[in-house]
Amino acid sequence: MSTEFPKEITQIGCGFCYVPLAFEFSFAFQPIVDLHKKEVFGYEALVRGPQGESAYSVLEQVNDSNRYAFDQACRVKAIRLASQLQLDKVLSINFLPNAVYEPAHCIRSTLAAAKETGFPIENLMFEIVESEQVYNRQHLTKIFKSYEKQGFITAIDDFGAGHAGLNLLADFLPSVLKIDMDLVRDIDKNSTKQTIVRHLVSMCNELKVRVLAEGLETAEEVNFFRSIGVTLQQGYFFAHPGFETLPQIDFSVHES
Repeated sequence: MSTEFPKEITQIGCGFCYVPLAFEFSFAFQPIVDLHKKEVFGYEALVRGPQGESAYSVLEQVNDSNRYAFDQACRVKAIRLASQLQLDKVLSINFLPNAVYEPAHCIRSTLAAAKETGFPIENLMFEIVESEQVYNRQHLTKIFKSYEKQGFITAIDDFGAGHAGLNLLADFLPSVLKIDMDLVRDIDKNSTKQTIVRHLVSMCNELKVRVLAEGLETAEEVNFFRSIGVTLQQGYFFAHPGFETLPQIDFSVHES
């Protein structure tokens, strides 16, 4: 799958965004489930090498000279591939906050790709990885607000493991907050984690931010989060990422 942009997209934007990339990449898709509705909420697009190689094999080739181009290419390719796979749920895409210099301008290739493929704007969710250092939190807030105006879903990933934490929430409330998997792991056996997460979920409920637990691997972890009302869940317990495929979920297997 080529990293080239279609002609109508290459004519938009600056040279930083559309310089040719010297490497290929593709995506694996991991389902996000809604246990309350017993359906797939959406799929997160996870970068992989062209033959399914690790994310690291791709990300180690990203540097200051191609960061803008890579971020833009990721969005376009994820949307195109999801459309080819006939994804009719939410498509979650990670973005690099330090690779967006002007939200209204940098989002044009995304909008063009969605229009080209007929992918609904309201089904696009953009995740900022909270564990990545953001050099300008005010700029990140500007990006989020711009994306919400476009109709995108916004999300903070790996919450609880990063540089901004509650300060980021004080500046901007996303649609979805994904709890870091280190807090999730073995939470059914760890009373300290349980207290932290219960208060975090209570705060998010009051702020009208939907919580998503990610990295779930055991039935005990799943059932703890279900018991405190967190029904958006993601992890190996449900499905491993499928390379260029959309894994399906048999909800009868995951009944409590």
